[in-house]
Amino acid sequence: MEVSPLRQVRKEKGAKETKLVLKLKFGVTWKAIKKASSSTMKLNRFHLTCASSMKELSLVRVQAEEAVKPIQQAHTKKKASHVVTKSLLSLLQLPYTASDFIDWGDLMTPTKSPKENISTKWREIHGLHNWDSLLDPLHPWLRREIIKYGEFAQATYDGFDFDPLSEFCGSCRYNRHKLYEELGLTNHGYKVTKYIYAMSHVDVPSWFERSHLGETWSKDSNWMGYVAVSNDEESERSGRRDIVMAWRGTIAPTEWFTDLKAMLEHIGDGKIKVQHGFRSIYKSKSEFTRYNKSSASEQVMEEVNRLIKFYKAKDEEISFTITGHSLGGALALLNAYEAATSIPGLPISVISFGAPRVGNLAFKEKLDEMGVKTLRIVVKQDIVPKFPGFIFNNILHKLNFVTKKFNWVYRHVGSQLKLDMFMSPYLKRESDLIGSHNLEIYLHLLDGFLSERRKFRWNARRDVALVNKTTDMLIEELRIPKFWYQLPYKGLVLNKHGRWVKPSREPEDIPSPLPVASENEMH
Repeated sequence: MEVSPLRQVRKEKGAKETKLVLKLKFGVTWKAIKKASSSTMKLNRFHLTCASSMKELSLVRVQAEEAVKPIQQAHTKKKASHVVTKSLLSLLQLPYTASDFIDWGDLMTPTKSPKENISTKWREIHGLHNWDSLLDPLHPWLRREIIKYGEFAQATYDGFDFDPLSEFCGSCRYNRHKLYEELGLTNHGYKVTKYIYAMSHVDVPSWFERSHLGETWSKDSNWMGYVAVSNDEESERSGRRDIVMAWRGTIAPTEWFTDLKAMLEHIGDGKIKVQHGFRSIYKSKSEFTRYNKSSASEQVMEEVNRLIKFYKAKDEEISFTITGHSLGGALALLNAYEAATSIPGLPISVISFGAPRVGNLAFKEKLDEMGVKTLRIVVKQDIVPKFPGFIFNNILHKLNFVTKKFNWVYRHVGSQLKLDMFMSPYLKRESDLIGSHNLEIYLHLLDGFLSERRKFRWNARRDVALVNKTTDMLIEELRIPKFWYQLPYKGLVLNKHGRWVKPSREPEDIPSPLPVASENEMH
């Protein structure tokens, strides 16, 4: 399709740069381009006022993005290339419009960046040097890896049955063989090997989902996440066999964090203490339950040890990456502490999103001593990372020179990447405490983050519509429905008798403490 000329361009001088622009051939006529200024060597932003339709406008963007690539490659060693590339990128800073959410098939750009081979750099990407010089500006390889683990954590929400009128409330809607396929995550190259369950009757606020029906799959447990492992192709790309534990958290901060008891309890020897409620979830078990005869802690470590034994027998390098959002980020740290204590020498990293504080200074120092690498992603407007001890810790922070060695004060662990909701031009400007805690908001901001001093990345790939899956945070101009992620007809189906009913689950999707993956499955 021939794109309409771009008119109303400001008068500029400088023939050399404009001749380079001509080489792009991305569908606009020369008559629409005036000479650029020789003094500034910079193109002003074009005003796209005469595109014949919104579809044409998006086609310009698609064609121009592809055309920029060879120019960037051909001029990487020339001083002029920076000026030209910067000018072209400025030209392409077109805002998202409602037309971007119309399906045009092959004419649309992909939502994923190309996978780079990180086999020689994976240790640095996983915090070998505590992410020095990788966070600001954010290295594109690191961005992609963080988002990957964030999507693994998001899967614990997308696959979870939140319906209190379902007999399976609190479980995963899919069996482990189908989870990634159903949620569109097979492209990451991992297989789920085991589901993890935690006791729901523990001394914590309302963190668990329970069915309102009498007959349920379990009155004692909730699905809390899963263990996965990279396949051969992904392991070759990433330089090792990566074992992942993804912990489920809590979607909204609501009142439960303010009700959280800031009670620390000892673990192990010495002065190490962690929050009582987090540890209760991680360690609770009962012989009278079906899914928690062993604790979440025991389930995870049994599977991790099994996978390590299997892949060590094949003389492979292995890493353990633990991820989680909110409460899941807290459980990830407890998991990392236990794994580092029981499996010395295993490379362990934690990638957490909106996670609260977990333990005291001794807990932080012990994790550092054992070589656990922790990267905490936080959003400035999110209140959850400030708990437990929101008010108390803020007061003590002002007296840091006195209190920095107190072991009864909560401490964050590891390195921090801080994001700001106001950085994104696609999010509403109100400081919504609930919305700012949403994991999809985190992933959206990550995808657009370049550095603290730069604007939102114009060529961010992640689908903006995902923000409104379970929020109403996108600006109205995009016309994306709020809270759009739900089952068709809210889970009802029309049966053969013409009645709307709740369907029964497929037999293979009914929760069952089945054996873990066999060796044949892991090949």
